[in-house]
Amino acid sequence: MLTFNAIDVETANADRASICQIGIVHVRDGKIADQWQTLIDPEDWFDSLNVSIHGIDEDEVAGSPTLPEIRGELRDRLRGSVLASHTGFDRVAFERAMKRYNLEQLQVTWIDSARIARRAWPERYGQRGYGLKNIASDLGIEFQHHDALEDARAAAEIVLRACTQAERDISGWLRRLERRKFSAHQAASVTRRGNIDGPLYGEVVVFTGALAVRRQDAADLAQNAGCAVVGNVSRKTTMLIVGTQNRAILNGYKKSSKHRKAETLVEEGANIRILSETDFFELMDLD
Repeated sequence: MLTFNAIDVETANADRASICQIGIVHVRDGKIADQWQTLIDPEDWFDSLNVSIHGIDEDEVAGSPTLPEIRGELRDRLRGSVLASHTGFDRVAFERAMKRYNLEQLQVTWIDSARIARRAWPERYGQRGYGLKNIASDLGIEFQHHDALEDARAAAEIVLRACTQAERDISGWLRRLERRKFSAHQAASVTRRGNIDGPLYGEVVVFTGALAVRRQDAADLAQNAGCAVVGNVSRKTTMLIVGTQNRAILNGYKKSSKHRKAETLVEEGANIRILSETDFFELMDLD
């Protein structure tokens, strides 16, 4: 069976609940049969970093529907389906956004096209290089990155190519990925020494917020790329990687204490780059 849907979202800021664009691609019997996209008013602020990536701002979404207003459309298009997204970013974004509005979660079976690519081509993407842009480029898939519909189409194409490569259908991939889930006892410290041969050796990284992947896995990837991973922001920090911020524990702030400390140190002259999780993973994918 090669029938599934693929989805991608863009967000207004580092909070994944701030969805400002949705793109959906419907695949039927191995062919793209339909597609749909919409801008969303996130009822939230727009971070200049996010705007610089996807080009969507307050003016662009003016008059667009909010998430609750298109909930019925999402239900009609997705309910009961297998839904592919590249990494867990989009799944977490929907979970956060639905919870924010007290809406029923999407009734779908999520599948990760990045994990599929890592299993289909382990020699190329098993440890690194599995960002959407990198895989699509390798496979000759042309698309406009950071447009939700274009990204959803690229994710769908990657899944289809992987199905052909591995001679495995969607049900087969679901079974395959289920066997590789990490168990809870495998959790480990997120402090890491950088691989001296990694391309980013010398960088000192701190993570803040909820990531699309397990914090331990993100630390391992950063280590392989050469980054030292530490727990707290200091003048030795060179990069702060920002995931989703849980407003319930921010004590009225929009940003975490690590994020605020990094910004203060930058104002004082420290050389700290503040990156989204997506941008950091794309940076690690550079050869």
